[in-house]
Amino acid sequence: PSCALQPPCALSMTNIVAATLLLLASVAAFAHAPGPRQTELLRRVQSDHAENAQGESEIAVFAAGCFWGVELAFSRLPGVLHTEVGYTGGSWADPTYRIVSRGTSGHAEAVRIGYDPTVISFQELLDVFFDVHDPTTLNRQGNDVGTQYRSAIFYSTESERRAAERAVEVERKRLRKHVVTTIEELDIFYPAEEYHQHYLVKGGQSDEKGSIVPIRCYG
Repeated sequence: PSCALQPPCALSMTNIVAATLLLLASVAAFAHAPGPRQTELLRRVQSDHAENAQGESEIAVFAAGCFWGVELAFSRLPGVLHTEVGYTGGSWADPTYRIVSRGTSGHAEAVRIGYDPTVISFQELLDVFFDVHDPTTLNRQGNDVGTQYRSAIFYSTESERRAAERAVEVERKRLRKHVVTTIEELDIFYPAEEYHQHYLVKGGQSDEKGSIVPIRCYG
């Protein structure tokens, strides 16, 4: 039967339209556009010195909230060779997502980044790290709350530790706020389950080098 001219059905359609608009607004709210330093690096892919990275890979590990969007942001950078999401910084051996999501194991959702230092530097990765999240909210990014969503830089060398300390101080002065990012020595990095790897790419978002399309994080 047609619902035209049926008042109850018309009211229902109005509610559906309103709910749809609300849903679209919610989706837009979760879209994260590149920050200024991130955008500058993404544009490098179109410049003369943005050659295909073929050098030796070095590793950086960051935690900045939900690892899906963070991984995609770094994947788009010229000079980044590969990325992997996982868990680190906790006390539980071989943690699973279910264990980490409880917020009691001490692990952070983190991204391990393999990069060519002849194309992109550790300092530039730190700049992007601060662009892709809010380093002033303790154990929280948006609606994600818990120590697993903490802001953290995991270092493997003394030079990385010193660079991280300088970067935190620079960010504190830039934001004129207290920065809660922790600087932790990298212990064991446990790769997350396969379905978490490149999750947003599997969902249809692009990891093309230089892409500045806002990243939408969803679960």
